[in-house]
Amino acid sequence: MSNQGSTAEGKAGMTMPTQREVDEAEIRRLIGRIVEGLEGKDLDTLRRLYAPDIVSFDIEPPLQHVGVEAKLRNWAPVFTFFERVTYEVRDLTLTVGEDLAFGHAFARLGGTLTNGTTTSGMWVRVTYCLRKIDGTWLIAHDQVSVPLDIASGKGVVDLQP
Repeated sequence: MSNQGSTAEGKAGMTMPTQREVDEAEIRRLIGRIVEGLEGKDLDTLRRLYAPDIVSFDIEPPLQHVGVEAKLRNWAPVFTFFERVTYEVRDLTLTVGEDLAFGHAFARLGGTLTNGTTTSGMWVRVTYCLRKIDGTWLIAHDQVSVPLDIASGKGVVDLQP
């Protein structure tokens, strides 16, 4: 599996994208829909991006969230805490196979809190594992983390990518 691919020569000398390139573009659009769903405070948009049996290792307890409803319950408080949500994904790198893909990126959740305070948020590390199910790419696993200062036992939340 690789995110590298050659292009096929189509009729009239036009370069046609490979299936891997098509899949990678589709996955990048899917990740973009996470941004749209969060900024639009739209759980239904988010629901369509995850496999029904997703296992999510997020920064909030518990250790894992199993199933799409658990994943959505983890996102729902964001819409309560923030009047306006901003979400940024940076440096997304993907490796795409026929029906499995994974990627990693940095992400930052911020916005305007309900008390009027604006926050740019903190950068976290995110890993996505995706499956192509009935021809559609869905997130089957994600993991979000922050670096840990072992001496203090505290997360390091002021790093920049």
